[in-house]
Amino acid sequence: MQWMLWTVPTAAFFIGIVLILVIMTIWQFIQPTRERRGWIIPMRTTRGDRLFIGLLSSAYLTALWVALVPLTSWYLLVLVVLLIVGLILFG
Repeated sequence: MQWMLWTVPTAAFFIGIVLILVIMTIWQFIQPTRERRGWIIPMRTTRGDRLFIGLLSSAYLTALWVALVPLTSWYLLVLVVLLIVGLILFG
């Protein structure tokens, strides 16, 4: 009996999260972040805060999408990527 089945999409998800963390770490060393108030989030946040909020938001959005929307999840992937990038840059 296997505890968890590692598929290509599962591995790609975790590799993607690790890559995001590595990129954010390098970005932090090159250009240190400063707290700022964005257009979307009405409080002072750093890039890491906005990334965390984006990842949580994408998890909730994915759960709602799977429950309510009969369309393919490729649209969801585009929407989630736009959400996270938008939150990090403009949030």
